[in-house]
Amino acid sequence: MRLARLYAGPRAGIATNMDAVTTIADVRTFETRGGNARYVVRDADGNEYTTFRETIGEQARELEGRRVRIEYHEEQRGQYRNVYLDKVEAAAEPDTDAADTDAEEAAWRTAVEAAPWLVGDSDPHAKTGPEELYETLKPFKDRVAEDIKSSEDDAGD
Repeated sequence: MRLARLYAGPRAGIATNMDAVTTIADVRTFETRGGNARYVVRDADGNEYTTFRETIGEQARELEGRRVRIEYHEEQRGQYRNVYLDKVEAAAEPDTDAADTDAEEAAWRTAVEAAPWLVGDSDPHAKTGPEELYETLKPFKDRVAEDIKSSEDDAGD
Protein backbone atom coordinates (compact mmCIF):
# COMPACT_ATOMS: atom_id res chain seq x y z
CA MET A 1 0.00 0.00 0.00
CA ARG A 2 1.78 3.11 -1.20
CA LEU A 3 0.45 6.60 -0.60
CA ALA A 4 2.06 9.36 -2.58
CA ARG A 5 1.93 12.99 -3.54
CA LEU A 6 3.80 13.69 -6.75
CA TYR A 7 5.93 16.79 -7.03
CA ALA A 8 5.23 18.52 -10.32
CA GLY A 9 7.85 21.24 -9.97
CA PRO A 10 11.09 21.74 -11.85
CA ARG A 11 12.20 18.15 -11.24
CA ALA A 12 9.07 16.45 -12.59
CA GLY A 13 9.20 12.67 -12.37
CA ILE A 14 10.41 12.71 -8.79
CA ALA A 15 7.84 11.92 -6.15
CA THR A 16 8.32 13.48 -2.73
CA ASN A 17 6.79 12.97 0.70
CA MET A 18 5.76 9.41 -0.07
CA ASP A 19 5.09 7.12 2.84
CA ALA A 20 3.55 3.78 3.63
CA VAL A 21 2.73 1.61 6.62
CA THR A 22 3.80 -1.94 5.91
CA THR A 23 5.68 -4.92 7.31
CA ILE A 24 9.34 -5.49 6.48
CA ALA A 25 9.71 -8.98 5.03
CA ASP A 26 13.49 -8.97 4.69
CA VAL A 27 16.58 -6.78 4.42
CA ARG A 28 19.49 -7.70 2.17
CA THR A 29 22.89 -6.03 2.04
CA PHE A 30 25.07 -5.83 -1.06
CA GLU A 31 28.52 -4.37 -1.52
CA THR A 32 28.78 -1.87 -4.37
CA ARG A 33 31.75 -1.68 -6.74
CA GLY A 34 32.93 1.32 -4.74
CA GLY A 35 32.93 -0.72 -1.53
CA ASN A 36 29.83 0.89 0.00
CA ALA A 37 26.89 -1.04 1.44
CA ARG A 38 23.57 -0.98 -0.42
CA TYR A 39 20.56 -2.11 1.59
CA VAL A 40 17.52 -3.52 -0.21
CA VAL A 41 14.41 -3.64 1.97
CA ARG A 42 11.47 -5.74 0.76
CA ASP A 43 8.05 -5.30 2.33
CA ALA A 44 5.28 -7.87 2.77
CA ASP A 45 3.69 -6.78 -0.53
CA GLY A 46 6.92 -7.44 -2.47
CA ASN A 47 7.84 -3.76 -2.93
CA GLU A 48 11.56 -3.04 -2.74
CA TYR A 49 13.27 0.06 -1.39
CA THR A 50 16.99 0.84 -1.59
CA THR A 51 19.18 2.89 0.71
CA PHE A 52 22.89 3.52 0.92
CA ARG A 53 22.57 5.04 4.40
CA GLU A 54 23.86 2.60 6.97
CA THR A 55 21.74 3.95 9.84
CA ILE A 56 18.52 3.51 7.84
CA GLY A 57 19.55 0.06 6.61
CA GLU A 58 20.42 -1.15 10.11
CA GLN A 59 17.20 0.33 11.53
CA ALA A 60 15.26 -1.59 8.85
CA ARG A 61 17.15 -4.78 9.75
CA GLU A 62 16.23 -4.31 13.45
CA LEU A 63 12.57 -3.88 12.49
CA GLU A 64 12.48 -6.86 10.14
CA GLY A 65 9.21 -8.80 10.52
CA ARG A 66 7.53 -5.88 12.28
CA ARG A 67 5.02 -3.27 11.18
CA VAL A 68 6.77 -0.03 10.15
CA ARG A 69 6.12 3.39 8.72
CA ILE A 70 8.50 4.20 5.91
CA GLU A 71 9.23 7.34 3.93
CA TYR A 72 10.69 7.01 0.46
CA HIS A 73 11.04 8.74 -2.87
CA GLU A 74 11.14 7.49 -6.45
CA GLU A 75 13.33 8.59 -9.31
CA GLN A 76 12.78 7.74 -12.94
CA ARG A 77 16.09 7.29 -14.76
CA GLY A 78 15.49 6.36 -18.34
CA GLN A 79 13.49 3.16 -18.33
CA TYR A 80 14.31 2.39 -14.70
CA ARG A 81 12.39 3.49 -11.63
CA ASN A 82 14.49 3.61 -8.46
CA VAL A 83 12.76 3.63 -5.08
CA TYR A 84 14.93 5.04 -2.29
CA LEU A 85 14.22 4.53 1.40
CA ASP A 86 14.53 7.80 3.33
CA LYS A 87 13.28 6.84 6.79
CA VAL A 88 11.98 3.81 8.67
CA GLU A 89 10.37 3.69 12.11
CA ALA A 90 8.27 1.28 14.11
CA ALA A 91 4.51 1.64 13.65
CA ALA A 92 1.81 0.72 16.11
CA GLU A 93 0.55 -2.82 15.72
CA PRO A 94 -3.11 -3.08 14.76
CA ASP A 95 -5.37 -3.38 17.80
CA THR A 96 -6.77 -6.91 18.03
CA ASP A 97 -9.76 -5.67 20.08
CA ALA A 98 -10.56 -2.99 17.51
CA ALA A 99 -13.68 -4.82 16.25
CA ASP A 100 -15.79 -3.65 19.20
CA THR A 101 -14.51 -0.10 18.95
CA ASP A 102 -14.89 -0.05 15.19
CA ALA A 103 -18.51 -1.19 15.36
CA GLU A 104 -19.32 1.49 17.93
CA GLU A 105 -17.50 4.15 15.95
CA ALA A 106 -19.19 3.14 12.69
CA ALA A 107 -22.56 3.13 14.43
CA TRP A 108 -22.05 6.68 15.74
CA ARG A 109 -21.00 7.88 12.28
CA THR A 110 -24.13 6.33 10.81
CA ALA A 111 -26.34 7.87 13.49
CA VAL A 112 -24.83 11.33 12.95
CA GLU A 113 -25.31 11.03 9.19
CA ALA A 114 -28.93 9.97 9.75
CA ALA A 115 -29.60 12.74 12.29
CA PRO A 116 -31.56 15.00 9.91
CA TRP A 117 -34.00 12.17 9.25
CA LEU A 118 -34.12 10.92 12.84
CA VAL A 119 -34.72 14.33 14.42
CA GLY A 120 -37.30 15.13 11.76
CA ASP A 121 -37.44 18.88 12.30
CA SER A 122 -39.39 20.52 9.49
CA ASP A 123 -37.72 23.88 10.14
CA PRO A 124 -34.13 23.55 8.89
CA HIS A 125 -33.01 26.52 11.03
CA ALA A 126 -34.48 25.18 14.29
CA LYS A 127 -31.88 23.94 16.76
CA THR A 128 -32.20 20.71 18.68
CA GLY A 129 -30.72 20.66 22.17
CA PRO A 130 -27.80 18.34 22.84
CA GLU A 131 -29.70 16.17 25.33
CA GLU A 132 -32.63 15.70 22.94
CA LEU A 133 -30.30 14.96 20.06
CA TYR A 134 -28.37 12.41 22.12
CA GLU A 135 -31.58 10.72 23.33
CA THR A 136 -32.76 10.46 19.73
CA LEU A 137 -29.48 9.23 18.22
CA LYS A 138 -28.29 6.79 20.93
CA PRO A 139 -31.00 4.12 20.47
CA PHE A 140 -30.43 4.24 16.72
CA LYS A 141 -26.64 3.98 17.24
CA ASP A 142 -27.12 1.00 19.58
CA ARG A 143 -29.23 -0.86 17.01
CA VAL A 144 -26.72 -0.20 14.26
CA ALA A 145 -23.83 -1.38 16.49
CA GLU A 146 -25.74 -4.57 17.38
CA ASP A 147 -26.40 -5.19 13.70
CA ILE A 148 -22.72 -4.71 12.82
CA LYS A 149 -21.59 -7.01 15.62
CA SER A 150 -24.09 -9.72 14.70
CA SER A 151 -22.97 -9.49 11.06
CA GLU A 152 -19.34 -9.90 12.17
CA ASP A 153 -20.32 -12.89 14.33
CA ASP A 154 -22.18 -14.49 11.41
CA ALA A 155 -19.18 -13.91 9.13
CA GLY A 156 -16.88 -15.50 11.70
CA ASP A 157 -18.87 -18.74 11.83
